This record gives sequence, C-alpha cells and structure tokens, in this order.
Amino acid sequence: MNGEIFFRDRTLIPVWNKVQRGERLSLEDGRTMFATPDILSLGKIAYFSQQRRSGDAVYFVLNQKIEPTNICVLSCKFCDFATKAGKPDAYEMTIQEILGKLNDEIHEVHITGGLHPEWEWDYYLDMLRQIRKAYPEIDVKAFTAVELDFFHKKFKISLEEVLIQLKEAGLRTLPGGGAEVFSERVRRLLFNQKIGAKAWLQIHKTAHRLGIPSNDTILYGHIEKLDERLEHMIKLREAQDETGGFLSFVPLAFQPGDTGIKPPNQFTSAIDDLKMIAVSRLMLDNFPHIKAYWVMLTEEVASVALNFGADDMDGTVGGERIAHDAGAISPATLAKEQLVKIISDAGKIAVERDVYYNPLNIHGEHVIGKIPYLNSVPFYAQLEKRKFKILPVTPRRMGVLAQKGQMDAGLFSLMDYLRQKESFDLVPYCIATRDHVKSVMLFSNHGWKDLDGKTIGITDDTATSVQLLNVLLRKKYGVHANLQRMHSGVNDFDQFDAVLLIGDDALRANKFGLTGFELCYDLATEWYEWKNLPFVFAVWAVRKKLQDSLKAELDEIIRLALESSENIPEIVGEVHGKRIGLSTEEAGEYLRCFTYRLGERERMAIETFQSLLLAVEVELT
Repeated sequence: MNGEIFFRDRTLIPVWNKVQRGERLSLEDGRTMFATPDILSLGKIAYFSQQRRSGDAVYFVLNQKIEPTNICVLSCKFCDFATKAGKPDAYEMTIQEILGKLNDEIHEVHITGGLHPEWEWDYYLDMLRQIRKAYPEIDVKAFTAVELDFFHKKFKISLEEVLIQLKEAGLRTLPGGGAEVFSERVRRLLFNQKIGAKAWLQIHKTAHRLGIPSNDTILYGHIEKLDERLEHMIKLREAQDETGGFLSFVPLAFQPGDTGIKPPNQFTSAIDDLKMIAVSRLMLDNFPHIKAYWVMLTEEVASVALNFGADDMDGTVGGERIAHDAGAISPATLAKEQLVKIISDAGKIAVERDVYYNPLNIHGEHVIGKIPYLNSVPFYAQLEKRKFKILPVTPRRMGVLAQKGQMDAGLFSLMDYLRQKESFDLVPYCIATRDHVKSVMLFSNHGWKDLDGKTIGITDDTATSVQLLNVLLRKKYGVHANLQRMHSGVNDFDQFDAVLLIGDDALRANKFGLTGFELCYDLATEWYEWKNLPFVFAVWAVRKKLQDSLKAELDEIIRLALESSENIPEIVGEVHGKRIGLSTEEAGEYLRCFTYRLGERERMAIETFQSLLLAVEVELT
C-alpha cells in the first residue's frame, strides 16, 4: 500500500497505511512523524491528505490586522509586544483611528491586542458596531480567548453573555490566539498569568454552541516538548469531535525577539516548520484547513508548505505588529497579486475567501467544481485531473463562481444550471435520487401543516434543496414559512422552528439526531410520494466557451471515473464515510440511493420541478 511514495524511513509506512484507510493517528504515530528524517515522504503523506480534503485550492483573504492597544495587564515572558501605560512605546487607538485603517476592498478585519486596564465594556461593543455600520461587508474576527476571559472577569459579565453581546454588535468568528501550548508546565514557566487549556477550550466550545465559529493556534519552537505539541493537537481534535466549530489550525513559529527566552535556535528551521505543518494536517483529521501563516514562516517556507499539507496562506495581513515586534522577518504586508503568484507557482488554485472560507473569487484556469459531500465521491474518487484542477466547493457557492465566469465545469446544483444554461452545456451525468436521499433533511418540531408562518433555518450550502423545500411547502402542503439563510460553519439552531441541512451535515444529523428537534423529513421521499419521480439535485455541465478538445476530455474522464466506482460504493465511500461517522456498509448503502446518469425519467423530473418553480421560486441571499 505504499502507492507512489518511496519511503527512505520505513517507520512511516504504518502511518501512510492508516491515512489511506482514513484511520485516526495516535500519539505514537505523531512521535514517529516528528522523529523521521524522511521529510519528503512525510510531506507526500500530508499532501495526499490535503488533496483528499481540499483538492487544489489554497485560500487567502484580503484582511487587515488591528491591535487597538499594546497596553496590557499581563507580563508574559514570550511577548515582545505588550507594555505598560506611561511607557514611551505605549499606544491606544480611538475607534476613528481603527475605522481609518479599513476600506471597502477588505473582507476581514482581525482584532486582537493587549488587556487594557481602563477601557470600558462599551468601548469594545461600540468598536464592532461602528465597523459594521461603516463597512457592513467586512467580517469581524476578533478577541482571543484570553481577551474574552478578561472581559468576563473585569466587567463581571458571564462568558456566554459576553459572546452574545459581541455577536449582536457584529462579531463573526474568533481568532485562535492565546492557546500557546496546552501544557501546564509551559504555562507556569512562560505565561502563568494567562488562562490554561481548560479555560481556553471551554471559551471556544461556548462560542461554537452560540453559533460563532473559531480558529485555533499553537505557538511552537520555544521550550515546549514534541509530546506537548502532539497533546495540544489531540485536545483540539477531541474538541472538534464535540462541536465541529473550528475552521482552521494555525501553527505559529515562535519569534524570540528580546523576550529573553533562548530556544535551541534563534528561529525555527524550515524543516521544523514543514514538519509541523505536515504533522498538523495528519493529526487533525477533522479540521477543514491548516494555515501556513507566512508572517511567521516567511513567504518562501509558506510556499513550500502548500505541498506539505497546508491549504491556507492567511492573507494580506496589513497592520500586523505582534510578530514583527518580536523579530519576524517576513514583509509587513503581502499584496494580493503576490499571494496569487505564490499560490499559482505552487501549482494550486488561488482562492480568495471570506471569514467562513466561502470562495469569493478564484484565480486559475480549467477549474472543475467538486461538491464536497459523500454523494459525489463516485465521480471524484478515481477522477484523473489531467489538464484540470479540482476545487471542492458547496453547491450554492459553485453557482456564484460560475456566474462570475470563474468555473469551467462542475457538478452543479440543478438550480444553478437552470439559471445559467445559456452559458453551459449539459453533460449526461447527475446526482439523482430514487425514493429517498438521507442527506437533504428537514429537522423540525412541527408537522408540515404547522410550519405555516414559522421560521426555518436554511443551510448556507444549498441552492436547489431550498427551492425543493419551498415547492413542497407551498404546492404540496399549502403553507408559507419564513426561510432564513444561515452562515457557514456552526450555527445556533435554537432560534429556528425547523432547520434544513444537506450533504454530510444532514447525513450525520440523520444518523445521530439534531439536538432540539424531534421530527425529521427526507425531502426526496416527500417529492417521490407526491410526484412518483426521482429528484435531480445536481448535474454535470461544462462552459460552452471551453475548447472542444477539453470538453471531450472532460466527458471521458467523468465516464471513466464513474465506471470504475459505481459498482463498488462500499469501497469508494469508505474513507469519506468514516469522516462523518458512517460504517463502510452505511456508506455503501447510502451511495446506492443515487442514480448518476441523466436518463429519461430524470429529465422528466427536471421539467416537472421547473414548472412548479415558476410561481414559488424564492430568493435568499
């Protein structure tokens, strides 16, 4: 099972076998990876894992880092940024000064800073409100767990209430700072005034429960031991199993500066940085993204890290001070064009994203969209990319990119194909159900008739299933409900009377239940019982302007991929199924629910659905 990897260190082979089978790695596996001299083979294993999850995509964001003050009540040994009031280097920013650093081109503002002893709670809330008012399109990622704990204690407000008020003021996600290393030994020696692992994790879990996704970090390359790095990752992996609310993991290389801390070397080596990225990708099997934070790695190492498991380069990071005050040698700002070039030179698709990792623009040619759910695995498990690159992207976001002319082909949501069929040729392959689907599910506390006037939360991912739900509500049951789009990542479902989920999230919730909801409806079953027809959720289509030779090649690679996969659903679905909690048998049974070729009954179903849509199609932003 060595695949195409020639191992100079054969102790990596059991790790490689586990990764191929989708099995979770242990602490001992982590030790093996850190100990190996075979850095290239380790990188190839991590690259395989990254490709399986995020394809050829590498993400970046147009962001601005703002540190409102460096005045801090703490005195952490590793920090070269914080100071005390009255010192010559101390500063405080007004809200107007903060707003002056923003502009309409920015998608994310990242706010962290010192724990100011005198600022009032209203200052922080007003900061977010004013940003939202002046720049409603900018997403706010703000305040580390250390800052949130400080707010809770200083202002005598419960942690939950702190997060609720910040969310209402405009907070979208949490950064991952303040985690440092989840080691009591290190905490006592370097930052004994800061919260430890238990409090940090509890704060992030509370945020997830309230519908606020977050990120997380590790600070490495100082006095920590390799086992402490691994234990840090395992704690995060367990928390992600519990909440699913983490978006990315960010390994941060320690910058010694003038802290007085003397690590073995002044800076971490490129080998250590690349190992850290690779091990992170492999140990954190339930994390969507691993970040190569170029500010601390340097852009040269970050570029190589894109082939060692990383799939995110953070962003332009204007205004960053903390790392640079500690001696980071990367440029203070990296322009968008340079980021795109670095990513493209690594053979990847540069994907400009928002704070939730939704693609906003892609920079690349011959891009094929991939629905990142188990139901599409038979097309992609054996797909030869040849001249194409693969971008995993949710159905609705794939349609948005196609509308911008940035997607050449893909397994498009039916609605997006119908809206753009003048620009695309249909390829005779699809994802269609027979009498049930198990992954387009309405979770509710009410029967269909009782949903009249109720509010239904709609997953951000859907373009077609939401229209099917609306048709069922309006035409089959004669009720009008308020359909409200949710954001990507974790959401607070308590505010809704029912929730529509699709894909892997729906499959998982269908198996394990969705807390707070007693009833569960399969929309494909509802459709079949009503119309006695299959339902077509997605179709393959290719841009009409694409060269005929590439169209023919695409048709061939889809056909070959499907022929090699469709009769062995248990095998092709096994690894993806494990990721969402399904057994091999359950994954195979699920894939047998689908028809993957566009036949006469599927075309009839599309026509029937179109005719019903005419009067009831709903627009959700």
